[in-house]
Amino acid sequence: MLAVPMLAASLVAAQRPTQPEGGVRSDAPEARFSSGVQLVEVYATVTDPAGGPVLGLQRDDFELWEDGRRQEIAAFASGEFPATVALGLDRSWSMAGRPLRLAKEASQAFLRQLTPRDRTMVVSIGSDAEVIAPLEEGRSRQAALIAGLDAWGTTSLHDATIAALDRLSGEAGRQAFVVFSDGVDRYSQASAGAVIARARRSQALVYPIGLGRTRPPLLAELAVVTGGRSFWLKDVGELDRTLATIARELRSQYLIGYAPSRPLDASSPAWRAIRVAVRNAGNGVRVRARDGYEG
Repeated sequence: MLAVPMLAASLVAAQRPTQPEGGVRSDAPEARFSSGVQLVEVYATVTDPAGGPVLGLQRDDFELWEDGRRQEIAAFASGEFPATVALGLDRSWSMAGRPLRLAKEASQAFLRQLTPRDRTMVVSIGSDAEVIAPLEEGRSRQAALIAGLDAWGTTSLHDATIAALDRLSGEAGRQAFVVFSDGVDRYSQASAGAVIARARRSQALVYPIGLGRTRPPLLAELAVVTGGRSFWLKDVGELDRTLATIARELRSQYLIGYAPSRPLDASSPAWRAIRVAVRNAGNGVRVRARDGYEG
């Protein structure tokens, strides 16, 4: 969640390098709010009963509450906002063979489905968390680095999640962490509670994908607190379709800006709960946004 001290209900174009397929970077406009007051930015995803994106909504279709108090929506935008996306790929020994091969193929396909204006990086998850393809690498080079991964180590999912969120924290605009793992954490120094606490302080949407027999409760909780979406796959062969769903969702979100009725106090920040809803939503329509922020 980001409180932006800047103009109240307009979008401006900020120039930022983008990362096209071949790795040659160019300048392209990035939508963001510019305001003379403090705006809180919330990315909201609206899906139908089948899980597909609901498009074409306008500002007046949304309602937003902070700490139970309804807030006036001061700024609104929809469309394909540029994003900085971290992809976490489990390469632990339990993924050896067909699972890792399919995971690498699905990861490469996911990178191709993102827009040229998105920036991407790849984090390998084994006994440690390693950024094998940083944001500065082009997509083709990132795909090649994924192809070269071998199975190694045990699962340090907690540490990898914190490392990815730390790396994303300095980036402007929308952020997302897409991570998949076939098992519970077995090697991290960080606890599950520390991961949730870090996610709450982050602006990133987290999309955890669980594989295998055991579904760690942490995955679903990460999605809920950040406004992302969690998946549980019985077969790694479903990963390609799942990543395609996430890529489509990242292109179909709404950006809502509001000035809190209770002014922000940097000297004494406190947790503020957020709830976003769609007016007159039919049965099965679901709105996902992060559950709050500290300000």
